[in-house]
Amino acid sequence: MSAHRRKTSHPARRPRRRPRPRRIARTLLVAVCALAVTAAAGAWYVYRDLAAGIGSSRALEGAEKSEHGDTNVLLMGLDSRRDQNGEELPAEVLDELHAGGSDIGGYNANTLILLHVPGDGSRAKAFSVPRDDFVDIPGQGKDKIKKAYGLAKAKEEDRLSGQGVKDRRQLEREGREAGRKAQIETVRNFLGVPIDHFAELNLAGFHHLAEALGGVPVCLKRPARDTYSGADFPAGRQSLNGRQSLAFVRQRHGLERGDLDRTKRQQAFLAGATQKLNSAGTFTDPVKLMKLIEAAKQDVVTDAGWDLLSFVRQAKNLSGGKVSFTTLPVERFGRNHGEDINVVDDMKIKRLIAEQIGPGASASASAPSPGAGPSDAPGTSPGASAEASAGASSGTASTPSAGAGGPAPAIDGGGVPCVD
Repeated sequence: MSAHRRKTSHPARRPRRRPRPRRIARTLLVAVCALAVTAAAGAWYVYRDLAAGIGSSRALEGAEKSEHGDTNVLLMGLDSRRDQNGEELPAEVLDELHAGGSDIGGYNANTLILLHVPGDGSRAKAFSVPRDDFVDIPGQGKDKIKKAYGLAKAKEEDRLSGQGVKDRRQLEREGREAGRKAQIETVRNFLGVPIDHFAELNLAGFHHLAEALGGVPVCLKRPARDTYSGADFPAGRQSLNGRQSLAFVRQRHGLERGDLDRTKRQQAFLAGATQKLNSAGTFTDPVKLMKLIEAAKQDVVTDAGWDLLSFVRQAKNLSGGKVSFTTLPVERFGRNHGEDINVVDDMKIKRLIAEQIGPGASASASAPSPGAGPSDAPGTSPGASAEASAGASSGTASTPSAGAGGPAPAIDGGGVPCVD
């Protein structure tokens, strides 16, 4: 009897309730949010650490800024075989770059591109400034625009040396700051617009960028071979590794318009790089983005306070083909103290820039039509400047005539401009 009582003294177990779907969803949502916050915080700290390693400059402190939310960025490519501390690049790196010794090239700004990003999100515009344009350089008189950096750097180093400064790295650091300020001021005065940010890239930067991206797509109208730069490319679309990329942007020998065709190469390289950035998912893949920033630490200097993360997000929109490239026009070619120069009309340049990027210009101006652009302005020497935006939009270009049979079929650049 007692056994029976013990058996029946406890109530029967109730069946276990199944979790409600709403409760499961809420739990998963909390977990996902926690993971997202943790990942975002980790990515931010990693980004901040890497971004802090990129060279920073005070060259733009106190400078006038653009209005209406617009942003003007000056891209400066130095033809220097030295690192950011003025040290010679290792011999194996110079050999890979096929660029000669560290004393070649000096500190000329052989690549000068003004990137205008409208605040309203409309199509961005990039203006290439030919390196041999003969312009006013503050404190130096008239000379090639590319020389502003090196002349100011040498002048500042001489001044500091005269004051007893002997630390080589300090001389290099302060000399470069003077060079940046002079180059920026020269371009700003020449174009007549504010410069909000700048990015300085040394010679090895093209190499490292291509390697970080796993190759950069470009397109050539015809085969190219040049022993000076190391260029050796077939016609058509192709992907360039680091060494090939540097040869591609440096070649001028064997090109019909020399430096002006090299400027088109630089534009094509940037167009291909931005396309690769987008197609490779770099902007949406934190690991790839960090690798790119890590590569930038070796070669890039930017102005202090530039929020690179915000600009990288903005740049994702630029990589969808929303950039038109234009080479500023040259009136004619000349000589100065035994050197070849480009004779330019300063006021014409300022008017052109104002028309293209002034208030309301983005709403009213359309993309240049194929074969048209600033290079067609009256008084401009034939072939003195080139327009790359038409090719960047269509990705095709006509090849040379095939003789009696007529022109050869167009080359498909697959979204990147085909150039000489």
